[in-house]
Amino acid sequence: MPSRLERARKDPNSMKAKILAAARRIFGEFGYNDTTTRMIAKDVGIDISTLYYHWGEKQDLYEAVLVDVGDEIQQKLIDIEHHVGGQSLGRRLEVALDMMCDFLFSHPEVPNLILFGYFNKTRHGVTLDIKMSEHIANIAVAMGLAQDKKKISIQAQARILAVWNTVLNFISGENFFRPMLDTNHEDYVNVVKETLKFILVPAFTADKTG
Repeated sequence: MPSRLERARKDPNSMKAKILAAARRIFGEFGYNDTTTRMIAKDVGIDISTLYYHWGEKQDLYEAVLVDVGDEIQQKLIDIEHHVGGQSLGRRLEVALDMMCDFLFSHPEVPNLILFGYFNKTRHGVTLDIKMSEHIANIAVAMGLAQDKKKISIQAQARILAVWNTVLNFISGENFFRPMLDTNHEDYVNVVKETLKFILVPAFTADKTG
């Protein structure tokens, strides 16, 4: 039998899908502990019993959100690899940063959910943690920091985490950082991309050892 998440994905107009979309936004804004199922139900315009019927308890819905986010990130990394395969490391980094920034700026709840998972650790973050380890391994191989996804050095993992956390913080912290730069959203996106490339491309292309 298909899971609740599979059924929501199969029919984006279904009540399950509408609840999932609202849950992503609200968990992304408030985190797990400060989000209630009543907040999500109110956002969708349903009563609480309807939410429970479609998704069960709060932790069940949160788990589905994390799986959904993790799968989206994994698919985006696959898309990036298809675009950059066979190109130079510098070009791979530039394209990867452009595509990942575009994805995350378009889905701001994703970096928020990841950062909430980092800093508000509960047992509900386990699935996302596992996914992130897989993502780091895939990125390390794609960037030439390792040859085998099962043999990623601590140094390579730390370098990937430095990139990942920089991207997440620039995007999740837009409302904090953008006023400092006195710019609009479009210009902020462009300057974030340019800054990431300015710092990261020379750093990775100068030393590809892991």
